[in-house]
Amino acid sequence: MEYQDIAIGLDVGTTKIVAMVGRRNEYNKIEILGIGKSKSVGVHRGVVNNITQTIEAIREAVSEAEHSSGLKIKEVVVGIAGQHIRSLQHNDYITRLDFENVISQKDIQKLIDQVHKLIMQPGEEIIHVLPQEYKVDSQAEIGEPIGMYGSRLEANFHVVVGQISSIRNIGRCVKAAGLNLSGMTLEPLASAEAVLSTEEREAGVALVDIGGGTADIAIFKDNIIRHTAVIPSGGNVITENIKTDCLIIERQAELLKIKFGSAWPGENKETEIVCIPGLRGRDPKEISLKHLSKIIHIRVCEILEQVNLEIKNYGNEEQKKRLIAGLVMTGGGAQLKHIRPLTEYITGMDVRIGYSNEHIAGGENGIISNPEYATSIGLVIKGLDDNKKRYCCTTADIGHRYDEHSESISTKFYNKNRRLNSEEGKNHKNKKNKTKSFLEIWADKFRQILNDTE
Repeated sequence: MEYQDIAIGLDVGTTKIVAMVGRRNEYNKIEILGIGKSKSVGVHRGVVNNITQTIEAIREAVSEAEHSSGLKIKEVVVGIAGQHIRSLQHNDYITRLDFENVISQKDIQKLIDQVHKLIMQPGEEIIHVLPQEYKVDSQAEIGEPIGMYGSRLEANFHVVVGQISSIRNIGRCVKAAGLNLSGMTLEPLASAEAVLSTEEREAGVALVDIGGGTADIAIFKDNIIRHTAVIPSGGNVITENIKTDCLIIERQAELLKIKFGSAWPGENKETEIVCIPGLRGRDPKEISLKHLSKIIHIRVCEILEQVNLEIKNYGNEEQKKRLIAGLVMTGGGAQLKHIRPLTEYITGMDVRIGYSNEHIAGGENGIISNPEYATSIGLVIKGLDDNKKRYCCTTADIGHRYDEHSESISTKFYNKNRRLNSEEGKNHKNKKNKTKSFLEIWADKFRQILNDTE
């Protein structure tokens, strides 16, 4: 099996670390070849706070994935989240001196590189620069400017920013675990790859991924990412409140939440009691399920109110920005009983729970398609897509392929070759073939950051 045919996603979460190995079959479905899971004890709200423990947890998860897949894992695509993530909207433009030639990918890359030079707050680094809509001269709302004539190329960008120290710490843990970092992506964007359909992205949809430490939001409209946000509250906040109010240990609180927890207290009666074993030499503790659901309800409402605020900040109340497809919930927190009707009540939107079934090949273990593995599957999908792009860019015939969206590039290249002698033409072609994609440039910059810390 060729390495470009498989990808490994590494989800470094607050409650668990998951390493997932997958490949695409002939039906364009994802076959999960192996999965490894370990308890995350060195990450708090998506941020590494204990390097040694995180490295060991990564090694444990990767080792289990290697054993179940029968493959040696060398490089991974890592998801990044955490309360340090923020996003902003930015507008930028370039003036094209060769306006007699049509706009090419080189012009778009120049504009993206220019945005990467923005001065951020001290200690911050740009993670993603995501183009939204382009404007060529006076013509606005252009989805694809390649092949058009114009002297001024302008675009709106969604820029995702994070603390450089947090990014470096994740990279350090991956390298110390004996792995190469092939890519890094924002976790809600990875989850969106796993659970959202093209129709939902076009109609307008809000993805809410409720994990252990954070709730991540990604809003799409017209197939374009419009808004992202990270809420520093997740399932662990609920568990902590159960632990404190019921005077039990954390493991018992987590089991209570999973087995008997509900986000809607109205369904439980005061007479419904669950008995928790006492600590050594102590009597068992009786806990009312009504009281348990009230604790959960309060904390879930707090999270959903913040989600609703982010959706309003995006502008969902405007007719043009209306999210017709409503809201899709995923992540471990989405499995909480009655969270769907509660979310519909608070947001006033249609809600569904996001599963990865449509991307997973038939016959796979049903557990893998659960919402808690959405990010891991999304990272595998992103890794496979990146591998395909890199593979295509290194094939021998790349200089001879004709792209209908890049006619000007091929024409310009042909005309120059007519003016050059054969040796010059050969050198020009070799130089073109070595042009790096945006993903490769970003990966090189990130690797340089990691190397500088050694």
